Amino acid sequence: MIIYLIILIGLAWLVQSFLGFLQIQHFNKHFVEMRRKGKVAIGRRRGFFRAGTVVLLGVNSRKEIIDARKMQGITVLSKVKVLKGLEQKSILKIKEVDLKQYDVLTAASIQDAVFQYKTVVLEGGEVLEHPSLFKKISNKFLKLKEG
Repeated sequence: MIIYLIILIGLAWLVQSFLGFLQIQHFNKHFVEMRRKGKVAIGRRRGFFRAGTVVLLGVNSRKEIIDARKMQGITVLSKVKVLKGLEQKSILKIKEVDLKQYDVLTAASIQDAVFQYKTVVLEGGEVLEHPSLFKKISNKFLKLKEG
């Protein structure tokens, strides 16, 4: 009985790995397509118990958004979809008002993409890594241990 459970877990892991691979291929296809048109700003926001969101903003040489897409979901079945409403806007002039039509995670992902564009592309900085849940917990544990 235990051996069947182990086999089932192994098969589930293989299926998830394969579907994750397909999702990455799908994302890369859209990224390469947008990259051919100009620079691409990528923003992301993780959802803890909600769907996470990744936004791709294609930007031309005049710093105008020429294409916007998002991938939102909690499973490896999430697909990249067109994101309407940002075309022809300057990536440097996006305000809170422009983001009211989007859900909270999409708006936060767009803000992250704008921040990454300003920090990395314009100023030559580095991509900031958002700490994972495990990293946040371990940091709190270390602070408690030190204090």
